[in-house]
Amino acid sequence: MYLDQMLDKLEYTCLKGNVHTPVTELIYDSRKATKDCVFVCITGAISDGHIYIPDVIEKGASAIIVEKDVTVESDVIVIKVNNTRQALAYMSAAYFDYPAEKLKTIGITGTKGKTTATYMIKSILEQNGIKTGLIGTIETIVGEKSTPANNTTPESYTVQETFAEMVEAGCQCVVMEVSSQGLMLNRVDGFTFDYGIFTNLEPDHIGEHEHKDFDDYLSCKSKLFRQCKIGIINIDDSHANEILKGHTCEVETFGFSEQADLRAVDVRLEKKPGFLGIAYRLQGMLEFDIEIDIPGRFSVYNSLCAIALCRHFGVEEDAIKKSLSQVRVRGRVELVPISDKFTLMIDYAHNAMSLESLLTTLKEYQPKRLVCLFGCGGNRAKRRRYEMGEVASKLADLTVVTSDNPRFEEPQDIINDILIGVKRGPGKYVTIIDRKQAIKYCIENAEEGDVIVLAGKGHEDYQEIRGVKYHMDERELIQEIIEGR
Repeated sequence: MYLDQMLDKLEYTCLKGNVHTPVTELIYDSRKATKDCVFVCITGAISDGHIYIPDVIEKGASAIIVEKDVTVESDVIVIKVNNTRQALAYMSAAYFDYPAEKLKTIGITGTKGKTTATYMIKSILEQNGIKTGLIGTIETIVGEKSTPANNTTPESYTVQETFAEMVEAGCQCVVMEVSSQGLMLNRVDGFTFDYGIFTNLEPDHIGEHEHKDFDDYLSCKSKLFRQCKIGIINIDDSHANEILKGHTCEVETFGFSEQADLRAVDVRLEKKPGFLGIAYRLQGMLEFDIEIDIPGRFSVYNSLCAIALCRHFGVEEDAIKKSLSQVRVRGRVELVPISDKFTLMIDYAHNAMSLESLLTTLKEYQPKRLVCLFGCGGNRAKRRRYEMGEVASKLADLTVVTSDNPRFEEPQDIINDILIGVKRGPGKYVTIIDRKQAIKYCIENAEEGDVIVLAGKGHEDYQEIRGVKYHMDERELIQEIIEGR
């Protein structure tokens, strides 16, 4: 491929050399540089690709893409752009022959609900014979192949590479989670989404290495609606109008509001032995009854956005109803049916906001007792521990404080911090450091009508201790406890 073909849709200045030059590979990790490659210098939070220019030239790179002033003595081609992250996105799209143009692309952004909504959409579309790839927090799915995720939204090169794999595998559609970081770091630049979906917005991901404040967080989320053809918006969210500020897409809405194009009415909680769910009547652009085996009002929102999207693909009512009744999302209010006496579930809630939302939802089902097991990660802000402890003690009848990913801290020290928050609330509590023993305690001491939630690990299947990730899957631990192992 010629360098000028990769640069086709970019504004750039050629500082040295001839852009009509063949290049072998597109590289942004200096360790992977090869002869006649083009190297994109990415400025990151920890490392700056510009300092590795001598290394990649020594390895035979024929061109470099920069956003800073550099001095290069060799005869390598030097291209300057305003933003090398954006350049990488556009160049990756060209390098993989614009695969997004061969797929229907669906991007979902929001603080909560992205993961569940992607699985709902994939399930419904595939029930209707539309082969659909998925990119998200838990995994990337291409056909029968599943790869564990490192980031919610991967680097732009990986996004385009994955799109190309999906095209090769015969996928017609891709649904992906689009994080605020992904939007801020130009990971989904270089193409236009066919559909953009907004679930909700709450303060999150604000800090030194993420967003400087809430306005920045909101602004990054809103970028999706200047980069999609049709925007599907949760009209009930208080930030919906701000998210749409400056939008360039057609807009459709969903929610409980009478103004929503697709709305839920007559919502009712479904409670059976060992099972919690929710049902409602769909009105507006479509009208029929829905039942979902995932508890909580947030399940209504997730399903509404999935239905609103799948309407554009002509999916039949029966296919939608069947898919939503069967969808399961690993680690997201994941029911583990082991007894009719009590309800046991696994959830990824790992901060005070998500834990409060989860426990408030579960209290609506009026359990005999609400039991919450959780721990907190080591080498992270202590404030999170106090807040989660207080939330659990205020909302749960019994809090079981245990270990999560202690990393380089002592588990007992983390537990002691959590207890500072727990003691601010009225709930009873116990502490059991070993997570398996803590789960065993919850199961063996369960009472008729209890709802037990194992919070924090969700889809994770490991425990990180002193730099080593040890295999630990809560589903396996539960099975071992039941079998007496």
